[in-house]
Amino acid sequence: MPSFDITSEVDMPSLKNAVDVANRKITNRYDFKGSDANAELNEKDKTITLYADNDFQLDQMQGILLPEMTSKSIDVRCLDHGSVQKVGGNKVKQELKVKVGIEQNTSKKIVAMLKDSKMKVQASIQGEAVRVTGAKRDILQEAIALVKEGIKDVPLQFGNFRD
Repeated sequence: MPSFDITSEVDMPSLKNAVDVANRKITNRYDFKGSDANAELNEKDKTITLYADNDFQLDQMQGILLPEMTSKSIDVRCLDHGSVQKVGGNKVKQELKVKVGIEQNTSKKIVAMLKDSKMKVQASIQGEAVRVTGAKRDILQEAIALVKEGIKDVPLQFGNFRD
């Protein structure tokens, strides 16, 4: 039986590249001259930490980083923006957590959506992914279209298609 997996992944090498390019742009900008503004990617914890001298520079850094991520085909909906924290003096930092995998609530929502649609597919939660199985390829393509329309707040990838 044909099947596919619904996942939510981030290409870490592309993300690292986007952060590096954003750091280069920040060091070359005139309004950041003499400041300690930079962005750090922690690949193990999957967080991006933005350091700046003030809130305005922090907003400017996001204005550089987010379009850079978009140009590298990274969906910015995968970021969970943390609160702005004072580090010392006027310096501030903000953590952006990179969400990888589909949360349990979203997985249940996808499974319920597919069941309520009365399509002849079976959906099962497998860790941080959802596997959808159906009798024909056409039905699976309809299921993909339904999930794309129904779930807008999480970046989803449809892969591992097996005939």
